[in-house]
Order: sequence, then C-alpha cells, then structure tokens
Amino acid sequence: MLDTQLTTSLSHKLFRADQVRANEEAAAQNSGCDMFTLMQRAGESVFQHCIELFPNLDIFLVLVGQGNNAGDGYVTALNAKKAGKQVYVCAVEPDRILEGDAGTAQANWFAAGGKLVEFSEALVEKADIIIDALLGTGINSVIRNEFADVIDVINKSSTYVVAVDVPSGLDANTGQSLGRCVQADVTVTFVGIKPGLVTGAGKQSCGQLVYADLDIGKAFQALARPFATLLKIEHFKGLAPRDIHSHKGTYGRLLCVGGNKGTAGAIRLAGEAALRSGAGMVRTYVHESSVVQVSSGRPELMVTDSDLEAGLEWATCVVIGPGLGQDEWAENAFETTMKYCQSTNTPVVIDADALNLLCKQSTAYTVSDCILTPHAAEGARLLGLTVEEVESNRFNAARQCAQRYHAVCVLKGAGTLIDNEKATWVCRHGNPGMATAGSGDVLSGILGALLAQGVHVDMAAKYGVILHAKAGDDVAELYGQRGMIASDLFDAVRALINHHG
Repeated sequence: MLDTQLTTSLSHKLFRADQVRANEEAAAQNSGCDMFTLMQRAGESVFQHCIELFPNLDIFLVLVGQGNNAGDGYVTALNAKKAGKQVYVCAVEPDRILEGDAGTAQANWFAAGGKLVEFSEALVEKADIIIDALLGTGINSVIRNEFADVIDVINKSSTYVVAVDVPSGLDANTGQSLGRCVQADVTVTFVGIKPGLVTGAGKQSCGQLVYADLDIGKAFQALARPFATLLKIEHFKGLAPRDIHSHKGTYGRLLCVGGNKGTAGAIRLAGEAALRSGAGMVRTYVHESSVVQVSSGRPELMVTDSDLEAGLEWATCVVIGPGLGQDEWAENAFETTMKYCQSTNTPVVIDADALNLLCKQSTAYTVSDCILTPHAAEGARLLGLTVEEVESNRFNAARQCAQRYHAVCVLKGAGTLIDNEKATWVCRHGNPGMATAGSGDVLSGILGALLAQGVHVDMAAKYGVILHAKAGDDVAELYGQRGMIASDLFDAVRALINHHG
C-alpha cells in the first residue's frame, strides 16, 4: 500500500565545521589538488555566484579578517578586479601580514596592484555588494568589539551582502549568534553544508544558501560521516496509489483529543488536516461546549464529548493536544489517553498543551510509536531549559528531547528538526508566513493521518513535516506570506499528498 522510502541519493548531508577542517586536506589530495587550489576555487565560486545572482553590480567591497576565510576574500577580490569591477578591500587588522595560503592570496592581491582601504560607513553605502570574509567557521566564542562594530554597520545598510562559507559571527555548528552576526542575502558555503546554516537564527542569517563542493565533495563525503540530513519534497516518493477494492477502514481510524472550552478551532483544524491527508475516518473527542463548533463546520468529522475509552479502543492512532488546555478536564483526558496508548502501543502524536502536561508528569510515558511536536518554548519546558538555551543549539535540544521521552521529536521553527534518538533531519521548506495560529494543529493532523495509514513513525514524521512546510511554500508562492491562515494549507497538502512521485 505504501511506498515512502527516502531516495537518499538526492538528499543533502550536513557536516560540522570541525569535520570539514579535519578532512578537507585529505579530500583535496584524494582529488588531485592542494589547499591553495581549494582557496582559489572558493574565491572564484563566490565571485561567480555574485555575478550570477546580482548581475550588473560594479562596486565590490571585500571585508577580510584573518586566516583562510580572509584568504578566500582576497581571491574573490582578485577575481572581481580581473573582471573589471571596482574593488575595495578593508581589513579589520590592516597591518597584519597573513601566513600560509591566506598569506599567498593576500600577496597575490598586492602584486596585482590591489590595496587596503580604511573601513567606513560611507564606503559601505557606496558599494553595490559586500563580500563578508571577516570571520570563518573556527570561532566559537563571543566576537571582539572591532568585528562587532563592522558587523553593526553592515547590518544597518541596505547593500547586498554575500557571506563566505558562513556569515561572520555565526556558530557554524549550532546557528547561534556569537554576540553579533552578519545578516547575509546569500551565503556560499564550501565542501560540506554546516548544520548551523539551516536552522533557527542561522537560517535567517544566511539568506539564500549556496553549496559549492569545490570539486572535492565526493572525496570528502567518503571520509566524513554526516552529522544530519537535509530533506526536501523531492526526496520522497510519496504514498502509493490506493487499491481499487480498498475502503475507508483501510486507511486508519484516527482519534483527535482536544478542543477544550473555547478552543474548538484547534482540534477542528487538526481533524480536517487529517482528513485532507488521507486518513480513512477521523473522530474528535472534545469538551461538551465544543461539540457544535466542531461538528457544524465539517460534517465529515465525527465528534463526541463522552466515553473517551470507547474512542481510544476504536482508534488505530491518536493525536492529543490541539486546544486541550491544562485544566482538570484536560488532565483527565491526557492521563486516560496516555495510559491507554502506553498499554496498547497505539501510535500517538503529542502536541501543544499535551506537551505541557507531559513535562509535568513525574514519570514520563513511553509509547513505541510516538511523535512529539514542540516549538522552542514547549521544548524548553520538556527539557527544563530556557528558550534561549534551546534556540542556541537546536540540534542538541531535539536529540535530548527524543532521548528523554524515547520518541521522535519534531522541533518546530525555521529549519524544523526531526530527531529519532539516532539520526537528525532538517526540513528545507517553510516560510515565516506559516507563523500563524493553527499551523501547528494542521501539522499534527497530517502526522496523525500518516500514522493512521500505516506509515512508519520515522517516515511519518519526516514526510509529514515536509508536506506541511512545502504546502506553506506553495500557498505563499500563490498569494504571498502575509495573511496566510492555517486552513489555507488544506488544498495544498491534498495536492502534494496525491503526487505519487
């Protein structure tokens, strides 16, 4: 019935900055080149992407610090100069003579008649484009004031910014800003894509992410084990066509538990999302005051406010949390549901207030097929951390959450993470327009529907997150990001889930 394996040949791998540093020289040698050749390729790649993405720009401002990142900057500057561009190079430490390959790149710039000029706000405004080669992937502590001051000027300007390998001030592994961080329009990253570039604040700082393997990607990936994997809709074959003789019972019975007094909308969105994602039958268990609101709007949803146990026995899968609340009614519903799912190993998606109730339990429930869907604040409560601690290392938080609750953790946000205790995946789709009430409820419904249709828990989490985010992108492409509401995603999800690959 299902054909949902990942086509791994198309997937993008993520590698920590230290993995790149440790293996790039050997990868270069195995590919028949040296490290200076790599630096030349890096600078050439940055310049080529500048003229492809921003044609007709004439005045280049290249900002360099020290080390190999500065070397890449000098090579970029030389490429621009040779192409007839007007190029200004500013060094944060202008008297410093660089060593090694970076020193060779600096010497080549001077030999070609290049000079260093003093950094100023006026120069930033004069430039058509800024090349950020200030700080590379090696920094992991708060940056010095002289760099912070330059970054402040860059971020205040409206000039295009292209970052070399990583936006300066960004921790390449975690995506955390180290005091200040360049907000780039484009980031050209080399050899391996670093995890911090694709999630949380790092995704924002990078702008458009461009990957340049410098012709050693294959050799590098033979040496280094991926830290995580990037996912896009193209990596999934989708659900197989339905059998002609199948019926509604073939596609699962999903029970959605939530919809407390005054919050009927959340469970209604989750339930309808599940129907639109192919669940055969969906029943909602709600507070008595929510029955009319849920049933009148969507007659295909079965609604009950009594006998939760009977609903659980009927179900092949459960979603709990949308609109659940945290009062006595909610606590009773939560306890009954979790005890049942644990004793029968019924697959369950735990979202919203159910996550808040889960972290209050002295003993965590363990269900073999369980997906948790926290945003940063819920993740912080689940782990006893602050929101800042979660956002400063989202990969670590997702892994901790998965391990603590023995579940697949979907840590929502820019670059949503999926972690199953052993591996991590990052969603490449999604946009800020999806930051709207009810969007998470729709995701829960999609995840529940996939579990109900028999998709394995890991694949349901990955495919569900991708479907939801890509649907948001499709809606934004049609109508724009502002004004998107959660129910706008239904038709887009339905169209995507019927595309069989």
